[in-house]
Amino acid sequence: MIELCPVNELEEGQSLGFDLPGKPVFAIRKDGEVYVYRNECPHLGVSLEFQENEFLDLDGALIQCSTHGALFEIESGHCLAGPCQGDHLTKVDHVIEDDLIKIPA
Repeated sequence: MIELCPVNELEEGQSLGFDLPGKPVFAIRKDGEVYVYRNECPHLGVSLEFQENEFLDLDGALIQCSTHGALFEIESGHCLAGPCQGDHLTKVDHVIEDDLIKIPA
């Protein structure tokens, strides 16, 4: 397993990116749950963030692609608006073990 970070470093309503070799991912904490996705827009295959660790829209309610503004649900990764509407982000399986967020190697 690959350790991303201690779960308490990911605050409620916050997103964090992790530039793992060949597997860039990001994590979001919403309503006490942790969600992890590949950092890749399904439309163009580009990274999603505006700046480091900035994956959410201004309200912190949706994931937003910095390239063309597509909006995705945090809970499902489903695209609600933009050129990839109906598509979705790729979820990454994860566990919280020993207070660490971990993903498969």
